Amino acid sequence: MSQPVNLNRFRKAKARAEKSARATQNAVKFGQSKAEKHLQETKNAAQVQHLDQHKREP
Repeated sequence: MSQPVNLNRFRKAKARAEKSARATQNAVKFGQSKAEKHLQETKNAAQVQHLDQHKREP
């Protein structure tokens, strides 16, 4: 006789694999690379600095 199969374990493993595949697809579709994130942070910092330089003192 063959070994019994735990169906709950099989079901959960299948769900994990599907969730991982969906996460990978979303990362490709919506994600940003590390370089893009760094560039955006740099631009934001430059904009904040530019606005701070134009503040009027009360």
